[in-house]
Amino acid sequence: MHLAALIVAVIACVAIIVLGARFLVQPRKATLDFGVAADNVRALTAIKGVRDITSGVVPLVVWAVAGRTALGWVMVAAALTAAGDAVIVLTNGGKRATAFGIHGLTATLLVAAGLILALG
Repeated sequence: MHLAALIVAVIACVAIIVLGARFLVQPRKATLDFGVAADNVRALTAIKGVRDITSGVVPLVVWAVAGRTALGWVMVAAALTAAGDAVIVLTNGGKRATAFGIHGLTATLLVAAGLILALG
């Protein structure tokens, strides 16, 4: 039973990575397949809001269940989001100061704190 649950969990993780990549490669089609129009700003910001909340909850659950070292590695992995946000800002006409000053700094802090927690 545990093996079956682990297999489902791994498949779910891979599937969500593939779906996320599809939003980067085929944004209009992926958004329509998600169930909202690609130009529906309210829906897109709600999607981002839910993902941001989840991005904050998951590390806290990892910390509570698995401890400081696991939290550290999760924080290092979570830096991908902030780094990706910086790239999104830079490639979509946003300000360099925002890309580097907010998103780049966040990614750097997440990696630094994560490595201290994971290795310290």
